Amino acid sequence: MSVGATIFLGAVLVVFTGLDMIMLVSLVKPGDERNQIIVWKAGSFTLLATIGANILDVIENFVRAQPMAVNPFIQLEVAAIIYFAALLYYKKRHGG
Repeated sequence: MSVGATIFLGAVLVVFTGLDMIMLVSLVKPGDERNQIIVWKAGSFTLLATIGANILDVIENFVRAQPMAVNPFIQLEVAAIIYFAALLYYKKRHGG
């Protein structure tokens, strides 16, 4: 693997680790009622998107008669990205 690819993958790993930490901290951190509503809505949207994607994946694999091949690392990172985007959206919408 080239040096450029290694640096890129290292940067991606650092960014995704940061997103995972932001997700965990925002879920655990106590706050006022408005902040709790923002976190609740972002978490609900993330859960809905993740479950919807998994349902579509199961249906696709069932129709094609293929075994399930889900990578948990990819699933975690997609959930972290969705949560981060939803958190930013609801913070802006509710004045956080």
